[in-house]
Amino acid sequence: MAGHDSPAVHRPPGRLVAFSDAVFAITVTLLVLEIRPPADYTKLLHELVALWPSYLAYALTFLFIGQVWANHHVMFDQIRAADRVILLLNTLLLMIVAFLPFATSVLAGAVRSGHGLRTAVVLYGAVFDATALTFNAVWLSETLDPAGARAIGRRFELALAWLTAGTLLGLLVPLLGVAVIAAFNVFYWFPIRGESPPAQPSSRPPADGA
Repeated sequence: MAGHDSPAVHRPPGRLVAFSDAVFAITVTLLVLEIRPPADYTKLLHELVALWPSYLAYALTFLFIGQVWANHHVMFDQIRAADRVILLLNTLLLMIVAFLPFATSVLAGAVRSGHGLRTAVVLYGAVFDATALTFNAVWLSETLDPAGARAIGRRFELALAWLTAGTLLGLLVPLLGVAVIAAFNVFYWFPIRGESPPAQPSSRPPADGA
């Protein structure tokens, strides 16, 4: 099949996971750099409190990236080899994740200024949606057992619907859209049945006398 490696090629995903971990780590570090220190230290407490939109956006995005990172590890419990399709799709996923600090900064700036909030929430939600979409594409590129495929498929169909609803709500009531996206973040930290591979039977010989 075009884009896939020869059946003779078996490329363990260890390097892919290590590279992905590095991108996740750098991205969450960049998030905090988007919170600028106050310019006026004569009213430092007031200026620090005024940065609450940045703190909120930082926490929401950090937890989202953490959730993607955790589920990325769960995903690669199932994926035993990284062909060119998986390498490409995972690269696209990381490219979108790395864009999140920019979208977070735009959202926080819009909340602070009171201008462009609808556009900022739609941008923020769209990046979340694109992350879920590419994450799902990596799953779909792999052959899973039927129960796991159904469970994971339902979960990510719900993710796309949930994030799209939050993005569209952001056009009408921006902060409500952000609340819907935040609720999504909480829900998707919980594991689901079928997402982990079945336990492998032990290959150790039985003990004497068993």
